[in-house]
Amino acid sequence: MNNWLEALADLQQQDQPCVLVTVIEERGSTPRNAGAKMVVASERSHDTIGGGHLEYKALQIAREMLEAGAQQPRLERFALGASLGQCCGGATVLLFEPIGRAQARIALFGAGHVGRALVPLLASLPCKVRWIDSREAEFPDPLPRGVERILSDEPVDEVAEQPAGSYFIVMTHNHQLDLELAAAILARNDFTWFGLIGSKSKRARFEHRLRERGLAGELVQRMRCPMGLSEVKGKLPMEIAVSIAGEVIATYNANFGSQSAKGSSPLARLLPDSRRA
Repeated sequence: MNNWLEALADLQQQDQPCVLVTVIEERGSTPRNAGAKMVVASERSHDTIGGGHLEYKALQIAREMLEAGAQQPRLERFALGASLGQCCGGATVLLFEPIGRAQARIALFGAGHVGRALVPLLASLPCKVRWIDSREAEFPDPLPRGVERILSDEPVDEVAEQPAGSYFIVMTHNHQLDLELAAAILARNDFTWFGLIGSKSKRARFEHRLRERGLAGELVQRMRCPMGLSEVKGKLPMEIAVSIAGEVIATYNANFGSQSAKGSSPLARLLPDSRRA
């Protein structure tokens, strides 16, 4: 049985919906204290809120929500002795939060130093990552959990394999390949975000070449180069990776934030709880 936070990250990587069950109130004698969590997927559950009839009922409710495709959270109060026949006899309130599919589908081209620093960061977020390179030896072994490795001699062909709304990150070892990837990504014009590693001078050269290929100026402007948060300085691979991951987080929170009353993603709302645990 996995820790609930690890399980939640795994399910997000696999694009599997689930329900997060949290004990938010306890009165009297209860199996576990407020803050205990359990993740329920269609076939398995992870972690525990105390076992017994309470957990059985929680599993039943969570799976009913999954079958119904519920999107809204739900509160349920249980009197453990009176209604569930548990010996502890207290009362507890459970919060059921449906967690949907991964918030960002990311195609990352390039397994160099920055790519190897960036992918583990993305793998720990509610993202689904396809990592693409032609050089098998550049990929680490093992891969970060939930990351799909694509070994391809024709990386540009992989652009068409991503669904609409994807995030594209280009950081290969070859400037000409970067240009071909940029042209293919921009030609789709159905991406959420596209970042290209490089300097302002690289951007100027690429803008000129992309416009020579007939790509409109306003379309080329959608390309983020340099990419990453300007507030995060540094030239070390990890510093660059943190900067890029920060921009990805800011983008998907802006796009998905309206789905919650507080304007944050479901996983973002959980993180403060995990820090208090």
